[in-house]
Amino acid sequence: GKRKMTNRKKRLKRGIESLDEQIEIHEEKKEQAQDEGKIELENYYEKEIKKFQNIKKRKNELLDR
Repeated sequence: GKRKMTNRKKRLKRGIESLDEQIEIHEEKKEQAQDEGKIELENYYEKEIKKFQNIKKRKNELLDR
């Protein structure tokens, strides 16, 4: 029924919010790695950020259905 949808949407919204937090944290860590000249670490965070953004995009697409 209808009620299940709203719970699913709430869960998706929460997931998206925590992804935003993760992305923010990783952006900061990436900048720090950049300042310290740690290229491998910087690349790692870059990949992680892209991964989170992809997951977020998928969740947003599910929300918009």
